[in-house]
Amino acid sequence: MKSRSVNLLTVSVALIISAIIIGLALPSAVKQYRSYDRTVTVKGLSEREVNADIVIWPIRFNVAGNDQASVYQDLQNNAKKIRAFLLLNGIDETAISLSSPAMQDRWANSYGRDRPEFRFSAQQTLTVYSAKVDTVRNTMAQLLELGKQGITLEDSSYRTDYLFTKLNDIKPAMVEEATQNARKVAEKFAADSHSQLGKIKSARQGQFSISARDKSSPHIKKVRVVSTVVYYLAD
Repeated sequence: MKSRSVNLLTVSVALIISAIIIGLALPSAVKQYRSYDRTVTVKGLSEREVNADIVIWPIRFNVAGNDQASVYQDLQNNAKKIRAFLLLNGIDETAISLSSPAMQDRWANSYGRDRPEFRFSAQQTLTVYSAKVDTVRNTMAQLLELGKQGITLEDSSYRTDYLFTKLNDIKPAMVEEATQNARKVAEKFAADSHSQLGKIKSARQGQFSISARDKSSPHIKKVRVVSTVVYYLAD
């Protein structure tokens, strides 16, 4: 009986000591938990201006007449003249491709006095796909020479595409810069709130975007990426 009383006393003392230890440790644990619960979400931006490394330039030309065979022949002759003009200005033969011609009978759906002067109208497109962006742009400025040869061209400047294909070369540096900029923002926030910046809780890299710097400079591209980072804050 005495032995049983001693055991009960021992257990009681142990429970009391455990309760005291837990009571002393609990505030610290709660404080530490709350410190990990406090976060700040920031964004970091990285931008670069780069030159396009590929240009796609469609040159569309037209011929009209009343004899179908002559229209086709004139279209073929104009294609040869345009090709010679491009080669003369330093554009490679391998960069030039020619589409199939498209012919229209303009009298097919017209009657009497509404008929246009020329029955047949034909169009064809010669496309330049080149990495020599500066050479192509310089050639564009010389198109007046084709006009002097009697070749009718459509304005294709608005359909010219400039591409930047070397994104992978600058991706790592831009991601690093965006992350560093995000950290600077987080450090400023922590300092203003009298906190200390902790470890990264999560991070998300946004999509890279490539756009023309402005309407008048489509060959100059602006590359942009935004990284979102969540940091822990501590007192």
